[in-house]
Amino acid sequence: MKSINITEKFSKFSKNWHPHKIAVVDNMQVLLAKLIGEFVWHKHENEDELFQVIKGTLYMQFRDRTEIVKEGEIIVIPKGVEHNPMTKNGEEVHVLLFEKLSTAHTGNVKHKKTQTHYPEI
Repeated sequence: MKSINITEKFSKFSKNWHPHKIAVVDNMQVLLAKLIGEFVWHKHENEDELFQVIKGTLYMQFRDRTEIVKEGEIIVIPKGVEHNPMTKNGEEVHVLLFEKLSTAHTGNVKHKKTQTHYPEI
């Protein structure tokens, strides 16, 4: 039961698209990630995901539209909805993710960017 300095935690890693776990709340995990470029189209059949943009602008692509999520905003992706997070113009975006412990990184898709372990920092 200690406070967590998110800015300090972001300074501890540099790899993009590699989430790091900073806390667990019941069966939910709190992750930090640095994103740059385009990720992978995927969906999570049984889990919702919450993205909070800490720094930069996130473009959350859906098959029918793109939602722009600015610094200080959140977006919730309901289970079963295909999505693809991306950034533009080489901007590195910092996000906090809140999702179930069972959530697979790229959901139903296996890709070279897929991570199976989230290191704790």
